[in-house]
Amino acid sequence: MTRIAKQLVAAAALALALNSAGTGLAKDKKASEARADNPAVKFNKNPYPSTYRPYPGQPVLITGATVFDGKGGRIDGGAVLLRDGKVAGLGGSLADLAVPADAVRIDGTGKFVTPGIIDAHSHLGVYPSPGVQAHSDGNEATAPTTAEVWAEHSVWPHDPGFSRALANGGVTSLQVLPGSANLMGGRSAVLKNVYARTVQGMKFPGAPYGLKMACGENPKRVYGGKGRMPSTRMGNFAVNRATWIKAQEYRRKRDAGKLETRDLAMETLAGVLDGEILIQNHCYRADEMALVLDMAKEFGYKVTAFHHAVEAYKIGDLLKQNDVCSAVWADWWGFKMESLDAIPENAGILYKAGACVVIHSDDANGIQRLNQEAAKAQGDARRAGIAIPDAEVIRWLTLNPARAIGVDKQTGSLEPGKMADVVLWNANPLSTYARPEKVWIDGALLFDAADPKRRPVSDFELGQSGEGDVK
Repeated sequence: MTRIAKQLVAAAALALALNSAGTGLAKDKKASEARADNPAVKFNKNPYPSTYRPYPGQPVLITGATVFDGKGGRIDGGAVLLRDGKVAGLGGSLADLAVPADAVRIDGTGKFVTPGIIDAHSHLGVYPSPGVQAHSDGNEATAPTTAEVWAEHSVWPHDPGFSRALANGGVTSLQVLPGSANLMGGRSAVLKNVYARTVQGMKFPGAPYGLKMACGENPKRVYGGKGRMPSTRMGNFAVNRATWIKAQEYRRKRDAGKLETRDLAMETLAGVLDGEILIQNHCYRADEMALVLDMAKEFGYKVTAFHHAVEAYKIGDLLKQNDVCSAVWADWWGFKMESLDAIPENAGILYKAGACVVIHSDDANGIQRLNQEAAKAQGDARRAGIAIPDAEVIRWLTLNPARAIGVDKQTGSLEPGKMADVVLWNANPLSTYARPEKVWIDGALLFDAADPKRRPVSDFELGQSGEGDVK
């Protein structure tokens, strides 16, 4: 072939390559435009946004108290300054703080200050008081997977349990979860513990959604009892895996702009795969938790927390390795087979393994006494030879649950710039005799034991016997 012929062939090849590249770019542009215009891709991911607005507050200075900062620190005779709805500073003396002239000064001598208590597992609002069938809105027990439902659409903001949790337990934030009848029970709702006319008025601004999942006895009992799958633990995993396969395919089609219609359940699961929605997994047995972690790796999602987790002590190293929190009780056990191998040293052994420990309630009464539950777990650990400082135990009620529900950048510890969600206790909160004396949420004083007018009362309670009772 002559030199001229070779040059012509090369030029033709270059033209073909450029044309192909141009065609490819045009196709990519067309596909991108198709995705942008596709209603199954371009939709409002936050159709029920938070309308929460902090109640009005004023600068507050607490002095002379023992301060547990929520991240393992302790200051004896410390000072805490709240201003503009935020923690403005804390230190061992007033010299560490720039105190406004109009600050309300509170002598905290002999008292204790902590961040607001956070419950990572509550059903307030979806199983409210009074506990009657008409209020049973926490389990959509009609199919093994109901990822399409959202707990906030069941939350009754006038549940009297919210004020009891605030006044008796110092709870300032909570995650409300669907129940555990289903393998995939729906989205959680993270709330600030304030009364509002609507659930949007309680929603924690910027908090991620969680997806409630459940393994073990509950799903197989509920659906096996109806003569349908799953009726076994292997059925549980088969249904889960098949559903995740569908979610992966849905996500691929979404990313390629090939979806034609929206699917609420798949949108939630795709949100999990995207890392936007956190997995909150009800699970009791250690072997099942290990299998769930393998399933998460198989499908490319992360388990944020195992809830109840009574056998977590058996796999503390595995939970630490996978950066998974365990939301546990102090000593609930034995009420079904999968809870039989619980031990009261569970939290202590997890702590010793370096894993993330959270004390949760799952109960309208327990949420009022999470501090006592944590103290019991601390005492059981001590008897087993595991000494845990009080300041570290407070982390189980504050920063660790904040981390588990994805709000640790905003609350959970007393750090400058974080939300002024704060409790002043009349004694060490790990004492049986301790009670909240004052509770601030975003710097607003919402409970004062000495002022009956600072005791939130739900609209439902007004005029009824026991109105505002906090005993």
